[in-house]
Amino acid sequence: MHEAAGPPPAGGPPVVRETVQQLVDRAAALASGGRRLLGVTGGPGAGKSTVCAALVAALGARVALVGMDGFHYANRELLRLGRRDRKGAPDTFDVDGYVALLQRLRTPPDHTVYGPVFDRDLEESVGSAVPVPPDTPLVLTEGNYLLLQEHGWDAVRPCLDEVWHLDVPPEVRARRLLRRRLSHGHERRASEDWVRTVDRPNGEVVDASRERADLIVHLDVPEHSTEDDPTG
Repeated sequence: MHEAAGPPPAGGPPVVRETVQQLVDRAAALASGGRRLLGVTGGPGAGKSTVCAALVAALGARVALVGMDGFHYANRELLRLGRRDRKGAPDTFDVDGYVALLQRLRTPPDHTVYGPVFDRDLEESVGSAVPVPPDTPLVLTEGNYLLLQEHGWDAVRPCLDEVWHLDVPPEVRARRLLRRRLSHGHERRASEDWVRTVDRPNGEVVDASRERADLIVHLDVPEHSTEDDPTG
């Protein structure tokens, strides 16, 4: 049974409090109807990667994960554009490339389609790293800006059958993000500055778009797991 976390906003999407297993059940039901595309969004540090990893582990060959982060502009291009110091902002991605891939995946061809992946250690995208066979019923994509309407992101939502927004308090996200940057070898002061000046403003942009989701999810996990989870 899916437990409501609170009344939905007037005219907005339903708000639920669910466990990861309940989200797995939702995704499995969606995957039973032929090729479907499911988006998981939320601010930086909301736990998108953790939820998607659980969906992939549970659904196996029934799902393929193609992340939005694979479409980061390369660092040298960000330098050329003067945007390297705010990598991760809405205008630092190849949105057209992302939309083109989602459109290809909506109607699967008779061959495997490949997507890119973002390597957090390299801080760069790696192309043709994620295979999506034609018989995969569910394509999962996660990222911050699936519901945004500026900078060309408005073309993403029509490609997706459902979008779930993970709703997590900003202060919890900030702690997770700091841990994540430190775990990848970044210096503490620089990490704190990045979270404050880049990740937090990006999170505010994402939160402002959540009313366009099909479902707003408060993830029901033990408190220690919420505090220690450093991902997505």
